[in-house]
Amino acid sequence: MPVQTKSCHIRQIETTVVFWQVPPLGAAFSKYLLIRCRAATAVLGSRVTFVTSGNPLCPLPGRCPNSRAKTSIPLYSKIMLRVRFAPSPTGFLHVGSARTFIFNWLYARHNGGTVVLRLDDTDVERNTDASVNSIFEGLRWLDLGWDEQYKQSERLSLHRQIADAIFRKGLAYRDFTPAHTGESDKSGAGESWLFNPGMRELSPAESDRRAAAGESFALRFRVPRGAGERVAFNDAVYGEQSKSADDIEDFALLRSDGMPTYHLASCADDIDLRISHVIRGQDHLSNTYKHVLIFEGAGVNPPRFAHLPLLVAPDGSKLSKRRHGPVVSVTTYRDAGFLSEAFMNFLCLLGWSPKDNRENLTRQELIDAFSLEGINRANAVVNFKEPAPTPDETFDPKALWLNAERIRALSIEELSARLLPIVHAAGFRVALEKMHAITPLIRERIKLLRDVLTAADFFLVEQLPPYDPAELIPQKGDAAVAIKVLARARDLLKQTEFEHDPLDQTLRNAAQELGLKAGQMFQPIRVAVCGRKNAPPLFETLQVLGRETTLTRIDQAIGKLQNCPPS
Repeated sequence: MPVQTKSCHIRQIETTVVFWQVPPLGAAFSKYLLIRCRAATAVLGSRVTFVTSGNPLCPLPGRCPNSRAKTSIPLYSKIMLRVRFAPSPTGFLHVGSARTFIFNWLYARHNGGTVVLRLDDTDVERNTDASVNSIFEGLRWLDLGWDEQYKQSERLSLHRQIADAIFRKGLAYRDFTPAHTGESDKSGAGESWLFNPGMRELSPAESDRRAAAGESFALRFRVPRGAGERVAFNDAVYGEQSKSADDIEDFALLRSDGMPTYHLASCADDIDLRISHVIRGQDHLSNTYKHVLIFEGAGVNPPRFAHLPLLVAPDGSKLSKRRHGPVVSVTTYRDAGFLSEAFMNFLCLLGWSPKDNRENLTRQELIDAFSLEGINRANAVVNFKEPAPTPDETFDPKALWLNAERIRALSIEELSARLLPIVHAAGFRVALEKMHAITPLIRERIKLLRDVLTAADFFLVEQLPPYDPAELIPQKGDAAVAIKVLARARDLLKQTEFEHDPLDQTLRNAAQELGLKAGQMFQPIRVAVCGRKNAPPLFETLQVLGRETTLTRIDQAIGKLQNCPPS
């Protein structure tokens, strides 16, 4: 079939994308790819030529004697940088997965690329709707968004087509062995399982006969052996990686029930979705040798790889949902009152740093500064205590610091809008106007949004919780002094304007009248209206509480002192 060319406009670069019309994928699949790339041109803008050809997916040079092609298909062109985040819905969104998503997102946004969200949901036995919902809850809270979305379970026919294409090139074989057990799995004494010689060397005719007879089989990749071949790739974080092909087992592409394995499905989808960069956790580094073989077996150049250092607990163990519980869940941070932008900033500093060593960065500053070169190889420690003596120690101190800094940077209006839903959810009926008045008094005192419930509780409740009447007694004073202070304050506050300056002047004058220092005058009043010594500035607090609440609480405090037995 003659080569056909089609041109369209994309950005300012001139490039060529080659697609091969292949059995068993056929012309329909090639046309599908062409349409998909045309769609990409609509959001870009340069000269791009799309070329289709009648050649099959070309096998690796030298691995198939019938191959006419000598090079792999360059599916990963200069059209667009494309990354993917591919979580498995088998639990809540892990903080490590969230960091992977964020790094993918930052890299794409820094380079003007596309972010693909792909649910790797082919593990039917472990996938749950609750896990899917948790993943989307966490991602929505991060508020970063993505450009395209797919479900791996809806793409099974594609996976099988890719597997069949690899099989037809002689790069895979049927394994009719029952589920592997014991020494039958070993390819040599004392060695780990690499392949079953009887299945690997089975003749095509015998393999076809047994398959036609309905015998179940797994499809395994025929890893090249005995020729000293090495599988190699360059990782953007860990550098050159190489492994002898003789040390890689003949891994499964399809299970005996026909379902694709993780290795096949992941690579097939990366090919189809034209993923240019695979950025994922370091625990996938060892899988990449197999993935390189699949990409090459399918006749495409592998994408670029970047593996991220692991997140570990203070004892050096890998952060685990099973072992460390809720602290590794993104929604735990959300529910505790972290700002999503502060949480994103914190995760970025776990394994990456900008060249100027800044720590408190806005989202745009993170986009501008992010690069794969800035990722460290060493595992990143998330510092928390287990069990945590206090709620604060549940979280890394740097995360709390960053969150407090971001809270202080918010305007009163924006912070009030974020605090009000928490206050309402706790059952307090507080108007936005009152929240605007409370917020400036507590903004410097909270590290987490939920701290509003403890830092501002006396503004929210009608009746103060019980407190020790001894707290009402000022330094170098006694209960009689406290009663005298409160009684005088009550009389004056009945007629004083509840604004900062009049309150300040009135109560300072009263202290002089009583022969007391200002602190001795203010402490009983502060404890009376707040229920504790540690509270926001007194005059602003009285102004927000208002005259009626202030006088009621002073009366209650006087009653506590009068009913308190003498010490």
